[in-house]
Amino acid sequence: MSHDKLQSEIGESRQPGLAPITTGDWAGWYHYEPSDQFEDHTGPFYCKPDGGGIVCGFRPEAKNCNAGGNVHGGAVMTFADYALFMIAGGMDASVHGVTVTCNVEFVDGAEPGRLLIARGEVVRAGFSMVFLRGIISDGNRPVSMFSGTIKKLRVPVSLA
Repeated sequence: MSHDKLQSEIGESRQPGLAPITTGDWAGWYHYEPSDQFEDHTGPFYCKPDGGGIVCGFRPEAKNCNAGGNVHGGAVMTFADYALFMIAGGMDASVHGVTVTCNVEFVDGAEPGRLLIARGEVVRAGFSMVFLRGIISDGNRPVSMFSGTIKKLRVPVSLA
């Protein structure tokens, strides 16, 4: 399938960017547009500037739970991967890349309905690689720690 046909089928008709949310619970946050269908199915996830960095938010629902009633580790890992990219690029949505590594350590269970916040930092940014680390918290309670490496690309990955 060509990239143009795929874009047409999933509704990608404009350049990627961060769209401000102006109403509802997420007013003041930003959502990546055009949306990533997998992230929106898992999330959706949001971000906003926070001092000198960026903060990411996710409110898990029942669809994100495992059989034990906690948020599934896969949902937390997907949120961590999203946070890596947002932290790496800040509010600059023109930064493109691919995940090279994504490590997640679970330190407590996350509960559905409670706001999860991801904060982190760039440990080192080179010409083509960005190394990051962060923490996902439920209020003051750490849920997981994450680290990863992103390979920067000059242009978005082509699906052609």
